[in-house]
Amino acid sequence: MEFTTGVRLEIRISGSDVGKRVSVRALARPRGAVGEGPLFTDTVGVLTSWTDGVLCVTRRDGVTVRIPESALAAGKVVPPVPARRRGMPSATVRELTRVAARGWPAPDSERLGGWLCRAARGWTRRANAAFPLGEPGELGSPGAVERVRAWYAERGLPAQLRVATGAAGTHERLAAGLGRHGWTAHAHTALLAGALAPLADREPDTRVRLEREPGEDWLRGWPRALQEPETARRVLAAGPSVWFAVVPAAAPGSGPAAVGRCVVDGRWAGFAAIAVAPERRREGLATAVMAELARAALAEGASAAWLEVETDNAPARDLYRGLGLAEHHHYHYLRAPQP
Repeated sequence: MEFTTGVRLEIRISGSDVGKRVSVRALARPRGAVGEGPLFTDTVGVLTSWTDGVLCVTRRDGVTVRIPESALAAGKVVPPVPARRRGMPSATVRELTRVAARGWPAPDSERLGGWLCRAARGWTRRANAAFPLGEPGELGSPGAVERVRAWYAERGLPAQLRVATGAAGTHERLAAGLGRHGWTAHAHTALLAGALAPLADREPDTRVRLEREPGEDWLRGWPRALQEPETARRVLAAGPSVWFAVVPAAAPGSGPAAVGRCVVDGRWAGFAAIAVAPERRREGLATAVMAELARAALAEGASAAWLEVETDNAPARDLYRGLGLAEHHHYHYLRAPQP
């Protein structure tokens, strides 16, 4: 097909390419229609289905784009996402999923087939979701998801699954299949990784105090912990080797200026709960907290950093990108349909 761009567009994909990574160009509006904006839209991701005249392509960020077959202008299979980008620590999605599970451990957990079910009285999504530790085929085997649902039902909690996208060995087809059965996606998140040493490459900051337990001051600096203090302490203080950073308040009686948490697990240092009081933002406190935590992790032998940030948190993503961390893969949660 020829279009006014002068570029020859060809459709070189079919239903037999489901499960492959594709690049698709589609009409954004009917031909001849008057309107502003581009005539075409481009989508790159995994082709998860092609049924009833509609293609579904799941992008790297886990969002699925539905494209009517009638709007398809061009399409081709493209190479898989590189297993390792320049400057990125070598790691598989499964390795980092295991590290993430150990870094935010739930007091109640059980391995069911390929899923690690986790529960913490409903406190935080991470501690109350099943993590995928098995092969993709094992995760979606008959009865596997139903066993997970039953496990959470016994605890009075909704079943939630953590599924990864945008890298080798991720779960786009599994997520798409569950979506067709009423599971809903939410909390799209990027897992970032990078070298640890650059985070600590600055002068020590005496404003930051490091502790081994989440004290009252630290808990006040991360208000989410106050929603369920007992459970929060159990989750936050657990892990291979945990550090807490606090920047005390300048005025007595007020909460801390900034807090942060780091879990050292072999070569990995996982950062979480980086929070700065609203009135103290833009003072470099988040960077200072991460630098002191990174220094402690380096002393224990860690060499690589990771953290998770929701995709709609643009300020945090900009901060971490400026510190040299880049996207390794994405994940989101699937919530089971109500009976």
